Amino acid sequence: MATLYQLHSTMDTLRRSAEEMSRTWRTGDSIILLGTTAAFIDWLNAYLNDSEIDGIAGIYALADDISQLTVNTAGKLNLESKLTDILTDEEWISLSQDSQFDKVVTIAL
Repeated sequence: MATLYQLHSTMDTLRRSAEEMSRTWRTGDSIILLGTTAAFIDWLNAYLNDSEIDGIAGIYALADDISQLTVNTAGKLNLESKLTDILTDEEWISLSQDSQFDKVVTIAL
């Protein structure tokens, strides 16, 4: 079984959030980026590498959260190439209830 991590961090707390995830991380776990966290995807990837988190099954973000970013920021981030999928609220709920996950953990620092 796998864990679905729901990550809601500011730039100031992102490194600490990655460190928190690394304590219980297992290969095959997934991450959903909530709020503005998707704007920090490149920093998150660097922190995940520093934390030796590997075997990520998927990294997701919510369409509503991405729509809150400016068009310029969203374009520069090129999120479509860095995320496994961009989810609607309904898809997020469905994913969080998927039987592949034995637990859902929210990290909001």
